[in-house]
Amino acid sequence: MKMKNKVILSSLLLLVATSLVGCSNTKQAAVSDDWATIEKQAKKEGKLASVGMPDTWANWIGTWKDIKSKYGVKQTDTDMNSAEEIQKFKTEGKKGTADIGDVGMNVTPTAKSKGVLAKYKGKYWKDIPGWAKDNDGYWSTGYTGTIAFITDKKNVKVGDAPKSWADIKSGKYKVSVGDPTGGAQSQYAILAVASTMGGNEKNIKPGLKYFADLNKQGRLSTVEANVQNLKKGEVDVAIMWDFNALNYRHLIDEKRYEVTIPSEGSVMSGYSQIINKNAPHPYAARLARDYILSDEGQTNLAKGYARPIRENVKLPKEVENNLLPDSAYKHIYHVKDNNVWNKTTLKIGQLWQTDVQSKR
Repeated sequence: MKMKNKVILSSLLLLVATSLVGCSNTKQAAVSDDWATIEKQAKKEGKLASVGMPDTWANWIGTWKDIKSKYGVKQTDTDMNSAEEIQKFKTEGKKGTADIGDVGMNVTPTAKSKGVLAKYKGKYWKDIPGWAKDNDGYWSTGYTGTIAFITDKKNVKVGDAPKSWADIKSGKYKVSVGDPTGGAQSQYAILAVASTMGGNEKNIKPGLKYFADLNKQGRLSTVEANVQNLKKGEVDVAIMWDFNALNYRHLIDEKRYEVTIPSEGSVMSGYSQIINKNAPHPYAARLARDYILSDEGQTNLAKGYARPIRENVKLPKEVENNLLPDSAYKHIYHVKDNNVWNKTTLKIGQLWQTDVQSKR
């Protein structure tokens, strides 16, 4: 599948450019936000067209099966990255064919500015932290991702597996961070380091310098840290979302890999669910977003190793045990201004080339 955390730089540039010509959130068709009406009308619609929410990502299949069995709503998905989802909503306009999408929080300002989203807060709005939702209801985050390390203990001695950014700096192994020129996961890795060294979404220089130093040591690996390469032993240590790392470990060998949140701190972001203003099945879209935030929906995401956004959800013990303990998330940075971060990510490709790759 297309990796959701790879936001195509050119697509984002196109989106930002077109957003400057005066597009704004226009009045959407009147759709009731009353739950009884939503449930009734969603059953009548009987269909849901999602984008960027494939069965294998964060266990979406569990939620789609539940929605079908409980409400008779059949779901289909077209896999695409965040920028493509927003562009699809914009290009199709009133002839929209997609109802709901799942996008990285870093592009939610672009989605909102394009005027393609419907407002909906729903039943669980108060349970969502302020940093993880739009004040007007244009998007809400269903699950989080925190930058973590995954270490192959066949390649790195158990005692040498990194627990901190300092450990990585002093290590002797190769480090895979992916492609920050277009991958959100890699971009957040830079921010994660920067946030522990006085930086933030506006100032990522400390993070760039950190990786430049690794590159000077010849320790930045160009091998993509996917399931196949991890299984073949081509990755020593990789920096990625915690839910990806935990899922990969599960798919290959639970005992072979160590997954750790860096002790100095890391960055937590998430993926947000957006409803198309011109959704062909607007009630099914609202029902789906609420179900994703329900106890059952949040548990489904946790089964896919994605950490639920709602802290008041009581997960089954066997599901909770699959996640890292709460104690691992003591020092977490949240982006304060997604608009600023969105602009910064558009510059990262060039900065990575000039400030990191050229430093050998």
